[in-house]
Amino acid sequence: MLAGSRDVPGVTVLFWGWKNCRLFGILPSMNLEAFILGCGGMMPLPNRHLTSVLLRREGELFLFDGGEGTQVSLRKLNLRWKKISVIFISHTHADHVTGIPGLLMLSSQVDRDDPLYIIGPPRIAEYIETSRRVLDMYINYEIIVKEITAPGVVYEGEGYKVRAFPLRHTKPCYGYTLEEDIRPGEFHPDKAMALGVKMGPLWSKLQSGEAVWAEDGSEVRPEQVLGAFRSGRKFSFVTDTLAFPEISAEVAGSDLFVCEGMFEQALLESAREKKHMTAEQAARIALDAKVKKLALIHYSPRYTEYDLKQVLKEAEAIFPDTVLSRDRMVLPIDFID
Repeated sequence: MLAGSRDVPGVTVLFWGWKNCRLFGILPSMNLEAFILGCGGMMPLPNRHLTSVLLRREGELFLFDGGEGTQVSLRKLNLRWKKISVIFISHTHADHVTGIPGLLMLSSQVDRDDPLYIIGPPRIAEYIETSRRVLDMYINYEIIVKEITAPGVVYEGEGYKVRAFPLRHTKPCYGYTLEEDIRPGEFHPDKAMALGVKMGPLWSKLQSGEAVWAEDGSEVRPEQVLGAFRSGRKFSFVTDTLAFPEISAEVAGSDLFVCEGMFEQALLESAREKKHMTAEQAARIALDAKVKKLALIHYSPRYTEYDLKQVLKEAEAIFPDTVLSRDRMVLPIDFID
């Protein structure tokens, strides 16, 4: 594929870069990728910041949890944190929120203009307000905090929705999915040209679902040049919870499922007592949910890098397409069609 056009489906990518695809009416797809800012649980280690994942969808950024070290990884990855639109918080345990106050203060130093949404469980507003007051924060932009009172869609933008669903931890905790809208079917340039619609802006209209008029005055409808509707991509984030069947239903079909794998299976009883999951349990959820890829996160600090290889083996035995997330790992989420 040509540089700059990796997400443009179809044979046209062999001939034009994405700017020309826009010019000639081929609509490029949006990039979607997850950045692991921190993969550790409970306490930070030299090579493991605390849990935080940033999702970038074209120019829009979403942060899922903000543990200690979040700013460090953002800096090392050269990500523009002032572009973060929304911060989604799973729960208010320290290892998931201690990186947030510094991020809020720093955003005032980089000329942020847009409001920042913070969405999370009950008492997240209290945490944000207390941090602002005690730290005497200078904030020159609007912060909008929304506490989740029921499962469902908690945020939506152009072409996607974010849904929250309850988990089972020692305090109110939520998982999240970001799912894109259904897409039009694959565009067939040969069919458009055969019907008298030349390469150009009319192709974009057809791909957007609009009927157009061919050179001979005949109407050409989208269904004449498009394949079947295709699903959008789906990202899911689940951490700090017991394993239970409803999780599979929520994350079903995810292209990337980021899920805690805090313990090895030998510590199953300890995991249950603390209301956490083992890597094997995460893998079984991934298998049941028919996700494309599982990225484990939120490891117990007891595990060395060598130990984590064993944790990974336990998960791979159930769900082979599993990776151990690492700080500053980048996981692209591509269309598979």
